[in-house]
Amino acid sequence: MSAFDDLMAFQRETGALAQVAGRLGWDQETTMPHGAAEQRSEETAALESVLHARRTDPRVGEWLAAIDAGALDEVGQAQLRHITRSFTRAGRVPGKLAADLARLTSRAHRIWAEARADDNFAAFAPVLRDVVALKREEGAALAAGGDVYDALLDDYEPGATAQQLSDMFGALRPRLVALRQAILERPAPKPLSGTYDDAAQMALAQKLAETFGYDMSRGRLDKAVHPFSSGSGDDVRITTRTNPLDPFNCIYSTIHETGHAAYEQAIAPAYRFTPLGEGVSMGVHESQSRIYENQLGRSRAFTGWLHGQMRAQFGDLGLDPEAFYASVNSVQNNYIRTESDEVQYNLHVLLRFDLERALISGDLAVDDLEAAWNERFAADFGFAVDKASDGVLQDVHWSAGLFGYFPTYSLGNVYAGCLNKALRQAVPDLDAQMAAGDLGAATGWLRENVQRHGGLYTPREVIERACGFAPSEAPLLEYLEAKFGDLYAL
Repeated sequence: MSAFDDLMAFQRETGALAQVAGRLGWDQETTMPHGAAEQRSEETAALESVLHARRTDPRVGEWLAAIDAGALDEVGQAQLRHITRSFTRAGRVPGKLAADLARLTSRAHRIWAEARADDNFAAFAPVLRDVVALKREEGAALAAGGDVYDALLDDYEPGATAQQLSDMFGALRPRLVALRQAILERPAPKPLSGTYDDAAQMALAQKLAETFGYDMSRGRLDKAVHPFSSGSGDDVRITTRTNPLDPFNCIYSTIHETGHAAYEQAIAPAYRFTPLGEGVSMGVHESQSRIYENQLGRSRAFTGWLHGQMRAQFGDLGLDPEAFYASVNSVQNNYIRTESDEVQYNLHVLLRFDLERALISGDLAVDDLEAAWNERFAADFGFAVDKASDGVLQDVHWSAGLFGYFPTYSLGNVYAGCLNKALRQAVPDLDAQMAAGDLGAATGWLRENVQRHGGLYTPREVIERACGFAPSEAPLLEYLEAKFGDLYAL
C-alpha cells in the first residue's frame, strides 16, 4: 500500500472511534442513568486519550511527509489538507490536557444541568472557572503565539477570525436593532393558545423530520434538555424537547436539528469516517439548520401547510392560516436564544460572542459573568433577566468547553440568507411546492449544492460555489426587512 492508502486506512479507524465517542455523548444527553455521570466522565476521558494518541501518532507525520500531494486528485488533496491541519493542531495539545478537558467537561455538564434546574449560577461558577482555565491553556497551545480566541474559533470555523466576524456582525447590528424597534411598536399578533399533548407533539415532530428529508432508517428522534444532532453517515440522531403550552418549541427545534442531520446523512458515502465525511464547519452546518427552520419552515407557504397538519393532530387552533403564520413569526421580548425570532436571534448570539471572548482574554472573570450577562442583556433587549436559567445558565456550550462555537450561529444565518437567495432563483415555484408540503426541491437543491460535498471545499468555497457570489450579510438583512416589513406593515 502507498503512504496515502496507509494514512487513509488509519484515518478511517480513527473516524470510527470518534463516532463511538459521539454516541457516548448522545447517550449521556438522552438515556444514561443519572448515577452514571462520574463513571461516564472516566469513560469519556479514556476514549479521548485513545483518540488523541491516534491523532498525534508519529506515523501520521511520516505518512504525510512521504505523500506527493501533486499526484493526488481533488478529493485526495482535500483529505490531505484536513489531516495535515488536524495533525498539526493535535500535536500542539498535550495528551494529558486533552484527557483532562474531556473528563472535566463531562463532569461540568452534570453540574451545569443541576445549577440550571436550581437557578444557581454560583453552583456552576467553580467548575466553569476550571473549564475556562483549561480552554485558555488549550487555546494558547494551539495559537503558538497567535490570538488565543482565534485558535479556539478555528475548531468550528476554519479560516475565520474574531475580527472578521466582528466586522460582519457590526454591519448586521444597526439594521437589526432598527427593525426590532420598529416591529415592537406595532401590535403583536394573536398568539397560539391552549395545551398540546407531548406524545402528539412528538408524532408531529417525526412527520416533520421526514418531510424535510430525514431518513429515519438511519436515525432516530428522542427528547433532551437541549436539542442537538449527533453522528454522521448511517447513524445520525436528533433530539427535541416539548412544552405543552408551546408546540412551536418542539416543531422548530425538530426542523432545526433535521437540517443538521440531513447534512450529515447526505454526505457522499465514499467519504465515510474520513475528514471529508462530516460537515465542513459549524457555520456551514448552521446554515442548513437555519434555512430549514426559518426561510423554509417559517415561510408563509409552509406554515399554511403546517396549519393543516396541526389541526389534524390537535383540533381547532383558533387561528386561520394567515394569523397562524403571524404567530409563528411573532417578534416579542424573549429570554431564550433557541426560542428567539429571526429578527432578534443574532442579538442573543452577539452577547455570548462578546462575553466569551472577554472570558478567554481574561478581561472578564467568571465570578462577574452573571452580572455582565444581565447588564448586557438589559442594554440590548430593554428588560431584565428574571432568573439564571433564562440568562447565563440557559446554554450548554460553556459547560462543554465549546468556546468559539457561538459566533458560528450568526455566521450560519448569514450563509443561510445567501443560500436562500440562490435557492429562490433556482426554484422559482418554491412557494407553491411548500404550500403542498413538498420540500423535495428545496432540500434536494441543498443536498446537491452543499451537503453532499462534506469537507471537500473550504467553508467559504462551499457557500460561494452554491450561490455564485461571495457570502455577505446583505441577503439576510434584505430577507428579514422584506419579510417582517410585510408582516408588520412597516
